[in-house]
Amino acid sequence: MTTFAEATSVEPIDTHNYSATFPEDWCIGSVPHGGFVTSVFLQVASTHFQTTLSKQNQPHTITLHLEFVRRTQVGAATFRVKDVKLGRQTSTIHVSLTQDNREEVVGYITNSNINTESGPTYLTRFSLLPRSYPADNSKFNVNQDPLWHEQIKMPFAEFRKASTKVRFFFPREGQRSRSIADEWICFRNGDGFTNESLGYVADTWPQIVEFFKRQDDSYALKDKELTGMGNTASNWYPTVVLNLDIKKALPEQGVKWLFVRAQAKQIRNGRMDHEIIIMDEEGDIVALSHHVTLILGVDRNMAERRKESAGPQGKTKL
Repeated sequence: MTTFAEATSVEPIDTHNYSATFPEDWCIGSVPHGGFVTSVFLQVASTHFQTTLSKQNQPHTITLHLEFVRRTQVGAATFRVKDVKLGRQTSTIHVSLTQDNREEVVGYITNSNINTESGPTYLTRFSLLPRSYPADNSKFNVNQDPLWHEQIKMPFAEFRKASTKVRFFFPREGQRSRSIADEWICFRNGDGFTNESLGYVADTWPQIVEFFKRQDDSYALKDKELTGMGNTASNWYPTVVLNLDIKKALPEQGVKWLFVRAQAKQIRNGRMDHEIIIMDEEGDIVALSHHVTLILGVDRNMAERRKESAGPQGKTKL
């Protein structure tokens, strides 16, 4: 078993190429978790701006856009960086992930320095609607918050291995809506969430589709018993596109608790959207995210990879 820091570590090959290794314990089925892969992209950007682009003094990723064009796999991965635009306030890089000579994920990442940002600021008075339940995080470790409970074991944990890395706390009375999933999470091993971990956080929550399939909230506490959904997963939900807008620089040592709201606006013909809001204990918005996701059978996840013709005309991951 690997820690988040170990699993997302990258090594420079030269000034614009980096290597990483995707471990099996951060997978969904046979495929590395999309949020985990996103965090490795964030780590590549962080390393690149600390080394090759250190003179820019732009250590913080503020936006990320990734296209998952093919499924990834366990093992060695190479990240190639192209400096697209280097500016005084923001700089943008293009990053591509390859495995076995296949280009699998491509994206653009923009960095800045959140600590030195200046300009007009207005209080929008944004609030979650519907409102989430108040929480006392100091009571979470002993599972004594009156409105939140810990889900000790997530459904399909053997298939969704990446979900075992965090502790999940859900509303005791169930979610506000079947299209919404609210949670508080922390790393199971006590590590803190850093800005590089926001990719993983933005993709780690109950699968909203399963609320509709069962017609109830399987994560709610009912009659002091946690309901479940059996042992065998029937669906895989691969990410097609993931966008991330990071609003706040977390401390270098990280923070223990983060709140996440995931909401789906439309689920139709095997495709759905997810809007993600990540907040800290102070109620500040840490990051916003938006996903486009497919609903597939698990056989698509576990299937042997088909041979592809060389070059960009090769078939997609799906």
